[in-house]
Amino acid sequence: MDKAFMDQTTVKSPQALPGAAAPTAAGPTNKPGEDKLEGSSNSASRLRRAALVAVVLIIVGAMAGLLPRWHRANRLRAETADLAVPTVAVVKAGPGKTAAGLSLPAEARPYLEAPIYARASGYLKRFVVDIGSRVKEGDLLAEIDTPELNQELAQARAQLTQADAALALAKITAARWAELLKTASVSEQEDAEKQADLQLKEATVEAQRANVRRLEELQSFAKVVAPFAGIITARETDVGQLIAATSGKELFRLAQTETLRVYVRVPQSAAREVAVGQLAELTIPELPGKVFTAKVVRSSGAMSMESRTLLTELQVDNARCEILPGTYVQVRFAQAHDEASLTLPANTLLFRSEGLQVGVVGADNKVQLRHIVLGRDFGPTVEILEGIGSSDEVILNPADSLESGATVRVAHN
Repeated sequence: MDKAFMDQTTVKSPQALPGAAAPTAAGPTNKPGEDKLEGSSNSASRLRRAALVAVVLIIVGAMAGLLPRWHRANRLRAETADLAVPTVAVVKAGPGKTAAGLSLPAEARPYLEAPIYARASGYLKRFVVDIGSRVKEGDLLAEIDTPELNQELAQARAQLTQADAALALAKITAARWAELLKTASVSEQEDAEKQADLQLKEATVEAQRANVRRLEELQSFAKVVAPFAGIITARETDVGQLIAATSGKELFRLAQTETLRVYVRVPQSAAREVAVGQLAELTIPELPGKVFTAKVVRSSGAMSMESRTLLTELQVDNARCEILPGTYVQVRFAQAHDEASLTLPANTLLFRSEGLQVGVVGADNKVQLRHIVLGRDFGPTVEILEGIGSSDEVILNPADSLESGATVRVAHN
């Protein structure tokens, strides 16, 4: 109580004491409530500044974390877009190599070749020759047993004999009726009938004779003979085999090999330089150093629409039988020169259902698929007749999914 009383006395002393001076202007004039408000305002200001600093720091931290990620994402998108454009190697079509003269692949065939068929039906009784046998014209190749044909021939001959007998009787009757007509013993009608019967019997005899000749000729075909001299290259029958003349079954194959026909396809660019009578050199890979002389005898006279080549026939002497028919040969025309055509590597071709294509890169790096026409195949390279020019950039090893309009990047060496 005393302490509280003293405190109150201390606080109120300036006003309670008589004669106390009033506070001067230089002394403090704020009231206790105003001091508290000023302190609160300062604290709020400090809090706002701290919050602002915190927000700034948070934004700076967020920017510091997001900017690298944004840059990495942009860089990844750019790299992905860059990798999406395929890089291709290109090549330009170049002229083919030209050599002295024109060398072309060809095929040697027999001068004459024919399958031998049976004209008579029956069973093969025996064959006299086999593959590799050399025969002359008219030599026996095989014999056919023809029992049915033999019986038909015997019947035809009997019918001819019967017709001959009827004809003899008709002749006697016609002659007698002609004499009786002179004495009016028979009528003219009866005599005309006998004369007509004679003509009928004569025609019947001629028909029977023709039938006998036909069967005799068929019976002669029971012996199969060579139509020309040559070598037997195939035998497609055996003893006891049933042979039907109408079946079309081949018995033997005969070829004449002393002279061979050589067929070669001359490209359009050199077709006018190959003429009838021109000589050429013929070589065989299996006979290195051996050169045969062949002569151009004829050509088809028209270019093939599929290959733009001219089918040409040459003949070569094969009396020593050094060249086997069917052999692959090489023909060289020394006087002809093939114009250099455009060639491309074989690994530029695209085999599509629409046909052969190549991919060409344009100036805007866009792909154009072009259809081409092939010429000769040189193995690593192929001849291009149509579809591209010498300045076109053609894609090497094109992908199967390559399409027109696709964007590509050209790899420059």
